[in-house]
Amino acid sequence: MTTSSETIRVAAVQIAPDLTSKARTLDKVMSAMREAAGKGAKLVVFPETFVPWYPYFSFVLPPMLAGQEHLRLYEEAVSVPSVETAALSALARELDIVAVIGVNERDHGSLYNTQLIFDADGSLCLKRRKITPTYHERMIWGQGDGAGLKVVETAVGRVGALACWEHYNPLARYALMTQHEEIHVAQFPGSLVGPIFSEQIEVSMRHHALESGCFVVNATGWLTDEQINSISEDPKLQRGLRDGCMTCIISPEGRHVVPPLTEGEGILTADLDMRLITKRKRMMDSVGHYARPELLHLVHDTRPAKTVLPVAAPSAASTLRDADVPSQIQSEIEEPFNAG
Repeated sequence: MTTSSETIRVAAVQIAPDLTSKARTLDKVMSAMREAAGKGAKLVVFPETFVPWYPYFSFVLPPMLAGQEHLRLYEEAVSVPSVETAALSALARELDIVAVIGVNERDHGSLYNTQLIFDADGSLCLKRRKITPTYHERMIWGQGDGAGLKVVETAVGRVGALACWEHYNPLARYALMTQHEEIHVAQFPGSLVGPIFSEQIEVSMRHHALESGCFVVNATGWLTDEQINSISEDPKLQRGLRDGCMTCIISPEGRHVVPPLTEGEGILTADLDMRLITKRKRMMDSVGHYARPELLHLVHDTRPAKTVLPVAAPSAASTLRDADVPSQIQSEIEEPFNAG
């Protein structure tokens, strides 16, 4: 945990991906990491599924017309681990920064909306998948699990992360709050839905900062006019690919530390006065003195989801009878519910 008197400089990056190449998008990420580190940032945050790009096509194209772009996303997606993650790890270590990057993760035949947190020593300290893809995204990504709802200790303090409308799942946010996150990292696609989206993002980010008593660093993406035209030439559909940007850094008091970035490309930087965490929690600690666990509490299944639960055949020396196997499995399934 950071000391109460420490000040940490952070950066939130709002740039456009390269919609034609994972390699070129990765180059933009690494260039921005160097630029942010050159400005003194110790934490650098990128938008949702930025590598290779957010699947904007799925918001405006019907399923019958989206297949080609969906397959292209498979081809450009990131495996974890891979040469791409190795490059990001090495650069984080070289620059001595914590880097948070959204990727389209390919795991065999499925894609996932995945958040990667690289610590300043280059280690991948968190890989988590968005627990519920939103609306059009459900055609693109699979679901994550409760194992990813985890706050990790990093060089800049205790960091938690959620993507986009996961912030509308109060229990997901509470799961991170109970782990005493000091910096909450948020990621949105940007250039989506329209102006109302940026307003909604701002409300969500400021509310979480207040409720959690933590700093929030949020990054949204950006699309150029040329990129929007490449996705759809229909002016009516193009309206859904504009605005919706709210790259911002929020204090535990719910205030913007610096003015937000709502259009164009840029890197937002700010110095976080970590003393504000205790200042806020002295008044209202949602998971401490302001909680009522005897009335309301969360049951959080932290086990990774598995499609197969293997049960080994008993050895001759084993006392486990075949008849006990179903009850053993049932007990493991029911365990988190019984704990509540």
